[in-house]
This record gives sequence, structure tokens and C-alpha cells, in this order.
Amino acid sequence: MKKNEFPDQKLEQLTDHTTDNASQALTTNQGLKINNNQDSLKAGERGPSLLEDFILREKITHFDHERIPERIVHARGSGAHGTFKLNKSLAKYTKAKFLNEVGKETPVFVRFSTVAGSAGSTDLARDVRGFAIKFYTEEGNYDLVGNNIPVFVIQDAIKFPDFIHAVKPEPDNQIPQAASAHDTFWDFVSLMPESMHMIMWAMSDRAIPRSYRMMEGFGVHTFKFINEKGKMHFVKFHFKPKLGVHSVAWDEATKISGKDSDFHRRDLWEAIENGAFPEWDFGVQIIPEEDEHKFDFDLLDPTKLVPEEEVPVELVGTLTLNRNPDNFFAETEQIAFHPGHLVPGIDFTNDPLLQGRLFSYTDTQLSRLGSPNFHEIPINRSINTVHNNQRDGHMRQQIVKGKVSYEPNSIGGGCPFQAMLKDGGFASQEERVDGRKIRARSQSFVDHYSQAKLFYNSQSEPEKTHLQNALIFELSKVTIPAIRERVVGQLNFINKELAALVAKKVGVDVTKLKQPNGSIPADADPKTLQSPEKEPSTTSSDALSMKNTVKDTIKSRVIGFILENGVDGKDTSNLRSKLEREGAVVQIIAGSLAPVTADDGTVFEPKHSLTSTASVCFDALYIASGKKSADNLLNEDNRPGTLLFVNEAYKHCKAIYFGKQTDEIYNLSNVKNKKHEDPAIITADKKDSGNAFIKAVANHRVWELEKERNNPA
Repeated sequence: MKKNEFPDQKLEQLTDHTTDNASQALTTNQGLKINNNQDSLKAGERGPSLLEDFILREKITHFDHERIPERIVHARGSGAHGTFKLNKSLAKYTKAKFLNEVGKETPVFVRFSTVAGSAGSTDLARDVRGFAIKFYTEEGNYDLVGNNIPVFVIQDAIKFPDFIHAVKPEPDNQIPQAASAHDTFWDFVSLMPESMHMIMWAMSDRAIPRSYRMMEGFGVHTFKFINEKGKMHFVKFHFKPKLGVHSVAWDEATKISGKDSDFHRRDLWEAIENGAFPEWDFGVQIIPEEDEHKFDFDLLDPTKLVPEEEVPVELVGTLTLNRNPDNFFAETEQIAFHPGHLVPGIDFTNDPLLQGRLFSYTDTQLSRLGSPNFHEIPINRSINTVHNNQRDGHMRQQIVKGKVSYEPNSIGGGCPFQAMLKDGGFASQEERVDGRKIRARSQSFVDHYSQAKLFYNSQSEPEKTHLQNALIFELSKVTIPAIRERVVGQLNFINKELAALVAKKVGVDVTKLKQPNGSIPADADPKTLQSPEKEPSTTSSDALSMKNTVKDTIKSRVIGFILENGVDGKDTSNLRSKLEREGAVVQIIAGSLAPVTADDGTVFEPKHSLTSTASVCFDALYIASGKKSADNLLNEDNRPGTLLFVNEAYKHCKAIYFGKQTDEIYNLSNVKNKKHEDPAIITADKKDSGNAFIKAVANHRVWELEKERNNPA
């Protein structure tokens, strides 16, 4: 190419790879200016996404290949093997065999994860948790790729790269890691009203679970069930933990990250090793096809949930995790999920986020695992033998005999042949798709605030306080005032008191707020648009508050016994036995890791010292009986650690049991139990103190006394 063929400016552009996006129009990677970057191309506003959408495919493909080999999202994870047992047949709704026969057990692998952080980040980040399940069914692998939050932050897959780029570390300095408390995330959120429902969940206690074993799982999208007669029902998937849904306080989470950043991973591993197998009830919300439009929201909108008061969750099965991986990399890291891995009887809807995921997941696995043969890695293999005409490729393992690699054929006897429907052949549900080819959002997706209101209204007072404090913390990290103002403006449409409280703390004048711009279709009829002030038809839902969760078990709860030489051996051993019979895990904490000798000669082996762990790593504390032990815990070396343990546990609303002759520790601590009864502070003189302690531990926390416990008189 001759120099004079291009003006100097054009030559400079070819050789200079720096870019400044200021005042420039958005383009594809080929330089084509983009007119609409908010919506994928569909066959009608509520129709399926189209394969010809080269803008969507280019954007998602580039995004999928941005990290090698670590996962782009959900990089930090942990998993386990288990089984799914069907307790009630769903044959009326679906022909999926693993959901038809009562008592049938299907092997599974489940991977939990955080979304935003790298593989080396902390387990305790404020974040959405992935809850992905691979069912190894007799009809092939079925993947349910869900989260612990039932709604998503965006409505259309074309925005997913933007959302993840916004929440990831900022590209100029790679700060912060595994955190949403920064400018780019809240800038994106402030300009995307559809995100506000998920923001309510992400700022709530749901985003900092006590453990993977104590969080819910949701399929997020609306899927389809199809029965043997071809009848279709819409379905939402739920997993409800047998141990209840529980969280930790944000202050606890930050400290756990310093003391044990593998807290959730370790907790899951140890629970399974100890035989305390995590369990979830599997439930479905079934919606007849003819009821698709009866709700005041769109079933295809992934930022919406179906309130359980409107469609109850029917519990039909049990998910149990009972075996840890033999090799973390080979299994937990190499497992490849895909919402497009289906079995007959389950199908997709036209949810535009789901439609984009169907392309993205395969593309991601090709990049991350390096081969189209990722399905041949042992953890990904179907329990059925695979028969098809796909050949070769990097790391091919299956050896296929014969000379035929095409279909149809006569040389190989026509094999492998297409399966008949009656023999389990998969066929997509037949439905009419009729609409203009259009890049737009359905007007039924425009309501962005009513379900955010529903969630906030459903929270208990302590949960609302935590959510408020989370918003204040996050927005206090935002350095640009205009972003803070826009977010408070969004909150104003959810709850004016919430907005005013947050505004006061982050320096925003609520009297000067302007209505934010929403993702409203360009051709929307103003008469059909839903007002930001719209109230949800269901105004409050018990299912959305952790106040109403399971609180009748201490199974697998970790209880710290703080003791020293001279401890009352009989009392300590009896309580330990009582708690362990109830399924709790007791761990001994002493001034050092040296064996502790009780007054009766019993020897206790400490698992921790006062300086090697912290109260945040335990569900409850027992200050063991015995004056000599108490005196030793208050000597010059141990006193700071002992009181820190007690005071922090008290601050975080945990159950604390003070054994006999530990009055001095009680009196020197911040614990105050005189104004009124605190049900989680147990003293040895309390009637039936052991059972009272068990009840307090089962209750998880006394969140309703948080303000008082944080401000001891």
C-alpha cells in the first residue's frame, strides 16, 4: 500500500491504536454506527431473538472471550455431587422422565459461585450467588443455571456485557475487586431503571448468605413444561433450603473476609465431610398457558418474579449434596453449564435475556475449555452414550468406529438415526411466531418499580435497616455527585422515606431530583405506559423476608466453646453432647492450641486459639462453666481476646451462653440484659438453660434487638 493512497490522518488511525470515546457515536467492531444498543433483534416485541442479529452476536462473542481460562463471571465457586429425588410426579405437566416417577433419584453436580469477583476473591463479597445444577438424567444432561436471587438486573441479553463491565474492576486501575461499590456500577444502574428490583435484592441480606447451604436457588427465567399430549404450562423453578434462609451482618462479612476468605467453600466441604448433607426442597410455580397475560407484569420479563401469594410454590422433590469432589479443578472448575442443555418436556420461552444466554454459554465454554469437545470431560459427560456425526476437534476423546460421519447415509445403515418422538426424541414446542422484525422492547416490560416496592415493603424492620445501610455504604464510595443523585432519584420511585434517608447520608438534595430516563420503546403508546408510581398488585409477600424462614434446627451450626484450664468438665461435656445430638458442630477455642485440662481431668483439644479465629466464624458462643477457667480467660494474655469474642458476637446479635461462675466475663463485656429479656443471652441460672440456648441458636439471630445491642447502655 502506497503512502499517498491515504491522507495522513487516516494513516495515523491505522497505526495509532489508542482510542478516546469522547463525543463519538457507538459502533460495532467493524465501525458500523449502532442505532439501538438496548434491545436485541426479535420477531415482534415479545418474539424470539433472531440469529441474524450480528450486533448481539458480535458483542456477546467478544464478551465471552475476554477471560482465558478463568470464567468471566461466576469465577469464584465451589461445588459438590449429590442426588435429586422426586417426591411428587409432574407427569401432568411435563414428559421429562426424571420428573415423572415418584422416588426416582437422579445424580447431580451443583456449583455455587459469586458473580463479580475473580477466582481468588473472597467468598463474603456482597454479590449475587450462582446456583447451577447439572442433572445427569437418562434422557441426557439437563442444566438448570440459576441464582440465589430470582430476578436479573437487565431485561435483554444485549446489555449483559455492559452490566458486567460496569460491575467489574474499573479498567484504568483494576479497582475494586469483587465489589459493586464504585462509580461505574452505579453509573450504569442509575441509567437503567429496570435494574432497581434486583438492586433491592443485592443490597439486602440475601447478598451475604451465612452459607451456600442456607440460601435459596431460583431458575430466574420463566420456562415451559410440555406433557405427553403436547399441552404447555409456564414454570418457575425454586430450591428452598431445609436449614432456612440465613445471612450474616455486613460488618461480619468484612471481618470474615479477613479471617477466612474461603468461609463458604470451607463450610460446604466440612458439612459434607461431617455427614451434615445440605438439602433443598425443589418447588415449581405452574402457570397454565391461558393465564400468561393475567398478571400485572410480563412473565417473559427476567426482572420480575411471580409472588407466591399469586401462584404458590408446589414442593415436589429433594436435592441433597452428599459427596465432595475428588479434584477441584477436574470437576468444579471444568464443569460446563448451559441453559440450552434440555431434555424432552422442558423448553424455552421468548425471554430476551434467556434467548441471548442460549448463544453465550456454548461460546464461553469454547473459549474457556479450549475445545468443542468440552462435553467429553468426565464431569460433563452424559450418562447416555453419545451418538452423532460430529468429529475431530481439539482434545477429542471419543473413538467412533466406521467411515460414516454424515447424515443421511446408507453406508452406515442410516445410523445414527433420528429418534421418534415416542422414543424420546426432542422437539421444540410448536408455536406461532408472527411479528415484525424489530429492535425494541415490549411495552409490557416498562414497569420497573412496582416489584422493587414489593420487595422493600416485604422486608422486616431489621432487614430494611440493613438494606438502607448497604445503599449508603455503596453510594458513599461513588465519587461523582450526579451518579448519586440519579440513584436516589430511582429510589424515590420505590420508597420516598428510603430515598430521603439515603439522600441525607450521601449528600443529595431530594427536592431537586429529576425523573430518570427509562428504557422506553421509541414507538411506545403513552396511554399504555405504566407510571413509576404504580403500586404492585401484591403489596407484601412473606416469602421475600428472611424473618419467616425455617428456625427450628441447629443442624450443622458451628458453636464455639471458649474455655481454659480448670473448666467444669462435666458441664462442658454434657452441653457438648446435647448440642451434637441436635446436629450442631462444637469447636473448642482456648488461649492457645495447647490441650486444656478440666477440673475432673478431662482433656479438651482446642481447634482454635483466641488469636487464630474470631467470633464472626461461629454461629453462637458458649463461655464454659468454671471459675478457674473464667479467671484464666481474663488473665493478661487472654482478656482482650475473650472480651472481643463476646462483644463482637453480641454486636452481631448471636446467641451467647454464659456458664456457671462466668459472671465476671459477663460484667466486663458489653452484654446488657437488664432492661428487658434478651432471648439470645442465656445464663446458667436460667430455667432449662441448655434448651433455651438451642432455641436461641436455631433462631439464628435476634435482629430485632440489633440497635440496642449495638448501643449498650
